[in-house]
Amino acid sequence: MKKNELNGKDLNKMDVEKEVFYEKEKHSREARKKVICDLVHDPIYVPMKEKELAAFLQVAKEEKEEFRSVLRELLAEGRLMLTVKGKYQKSNGKVLTGTFISNAKGFGFVEIEGREEDIYIPEDKRSGAFHKDIVEVALLPEHMGKRQEAQVIRIIARGMSQVVGTYERAREHYGFVLPDNARLPRDIFVPQERSKGAVSGHKVVVEITDYGTDKKSPEGRVVEILGHVNDPGVDIMSIVRGYELPVEFPDKVMNQAQRICQTVSEADMAGRKDLRDVVMVTIDGEDAKDLDDAVSVSFDGVNYRLGVHIADVTNYVQENSALDREALKRGTSVYLVDRVIPMLPHALSNGICSLNEGVDRLALSCLMTVDLRGEIVDYEICESVIQVNKRMSYTVVKHLLEDESLVEKDESSKQYRELLPMFQEMEKLAAILREKRRKRGSIDFDFPECKILLDEKGQPIEIKPYERNVATDIIEDFMLAANETVAQHFYWMELPFVYRVHDVPDGERIQKLSAFINNFGYYMKSQRSMGRAGHKAPGEIHPKEIQKLLAKIAGTPEEPMISRMALRSMKQAKYSVECTGHFGLACEYYCHFTSPIRRYPDLQIHRIIKEQLRGRLGEERAAHYGSILTEVAKHSSETERRADEAERETDKLKKVEYMEKRVGETFEGVISGVTGWGIYVELPNTVEGLVHVSKLPGDYFYYNESSCEMVGEATGMSYKLGMPVQVVVDGCDRFHRTIDFDIVV
Repeated sequence: MKKNELNGKDLNKMDVEKEVFYEKEKHSREARKKVICDLVHDPIYVPMKEKELAAFLQVAKEEKEEFRSVLRELLAEGRLMLTVKGKYQKSNGKVLTGTFISNAKGFGFVEIEGREEDIYIPEDKRSGAFHKDIVEVALLPEHMGKRQEAQVIRIIARGMSQVVGTYERAREHYGFVLPDNARLPRDIFVPQERSKGAVSGHKVVVEITDYGTDKKSPEGRVVEILGHVNDPGVDIMSIVRGYELPVEFPDKVMNQAQRICQTVSEADMAGRKDLRDVVMVTIDGEDAKDLDDAVSVSFDGVNYRLGVHIADVTNYVQENSALDREALKRGTSVYLVDRVIPMLPHALSNGICSLNEGVDRLALSCLMTVDLRGEIVDYEICESVIQVNKRMSYTVVKHLLEDESLVEKDESSKQYRELLPMFQEMEKLAAILREKRRKRGSIDFDFPECKILLDEKGQPIEIKPYERNVATDIIEDFMLAANETVAQHFYWMELPFVYRVHDVPDGERIQKLSAFINNFGYYMKSQRSMGRAGHKAPGEIHPKEIQKLLAKIAGTPEEPMISRMALRSMKQAKYSVECTGHFGLACEYYCHFTSPIRRYPDLQIHRIIKEQLRGRLGEERAAHYGSILTEVAKHSSETERRADEAERETDKLKKVEYMEKRVGETFEGVISGVTGWGIYVELPNTVEGLVHVSKLPGDYFYYNESSCEMVGEATGMSYKLGMPVQVVVDGCDRFHRTIDFDIVV
């Protein structure tokens, strides 16, 4: 940049800074930084790009890389910042660290912990960042009404080392891997000698050897061939590997599991409360194998005695053992459409830790006394030994409660005759507990789930909705009661603990939801809510307002859309060492206590509970837990999200495969969503597809955002939420896992 380009200012005092800027024998790295900062902070300085700065400071060609490195360090240190046009200027001190989330179109976002809204990274400002990289960003000047933008200034750590995709041979000497992850905008270049013999159509795992640049594709080498894209099971395994879900257990872990005795000894039972004479049952799905909770109920005419008995997994998984380290790494069991990836080996999860019928088992029991208002007036948390009387299924309990005469007239149901009175008391108690939660404002999002049935080749043969019933509600109500009781007990003991928390929704999202529902004539009241410590938080919405809204829209055409909008306005539940309350359940104290076979936080707090019960949780042990639990909570939240995403992706894939065989067929459905690009239609089996706006028949349609409907410009015909329609399956895309419908006129 020439002097006359700097607004004609007198730059004589900058001449000293220009001279021999990069003579190494005269200037240290810090001195070079000082020269740049002095220049940029000078009142007469006009922002310059990197090339302009280099020219102005007379940086030699061979020193350009060193110069660039110094500039990046100054950005990272927050001493400089970039303008929207990439020019260097005095910093406002805003340098942040977060996770880069790529987009298929080239741009991306950076997720920063504690920040409500992600930061937008333009394509030319990503500086070689790859999906899931931990990066440092410098904020760019804000523009009115636009999302905050930033530039990646440093890649702290790579987030992905492997990518799953489809190998395609391009030429004799090389090929490419097309990533399954749609967020990755570029194919991975693979030299022939690093292809491991893969042929076109193979699903492979490729290890990244060079992450590339903004102008150069990343490179890698094939480390595993999963099979051909059409081979049975390869589709699911590709998702498993794509989410880096650990499948096989290390030999050390398996050996440790196999050495565990599969029976409960007298020594194991010593010092425990003997509850083997208490009548109790497990109630689970028909195909469940890891039974980690049993329940017992009795009524004395005044109070109910509710027992929730949870498998004592910690008796077999010692802290910092190979089993424990592997369980922590996995964080949770993952339930995919065709398989379960367990947190613990089957010798434990389906064996000695499973509360199987008719055998002695070790447990942690939460014994609660509940009055007729649903108040827990007394409780005991103890180590116990139990014996389950009957392994029940949700379906059987449902049928018995709907028709109690089954125990007399149905041969297969006669075995439950003696248990029926307890099931009836369970139903009454569950209803009391549910009503108590409803009164305080607990929110119940009752979205339909589905069960996908596969044949022996992994092909979907049926998709049917999974409906809640009286039996599933009973177990849910009892588990919630135990979780709250345990959380409250340990909160007031002021001991290190892992809580399940759900923060109050962001005010801006609630405002958007309020504005949206006003179009349908609904209203939500924002109020000042009282926190546990007596502090008022102005403008917060009470969960009861969401609950009231859901009650008002029940059975209306707009129910699906508003329910989904309300759910999206909520924050994500997570694990935390701070007990900040659970907004969705409208309670102050909550934890996950009831599933230590499949969730690590439950396993972790069981250890704390047992040490406290045994009087061993002194200052040293409390300090130990205090030092590890923050990371345990954070990691458990991350593995939970990973499992949820993998489960959703496998369901979407199998729904697409199911509908592929039904292209051209007609179905009845309901409009479940309306957007600017088309309408979504949901079938009774929960399959959802898109009718693109360009395919709506008979008119030119536009999206009316205020009424959330698609309106015909000439005819005025409209498509609204909840409207029943007939659709024909037009096409399916396995890669993007999408289904296209056409409206039947």
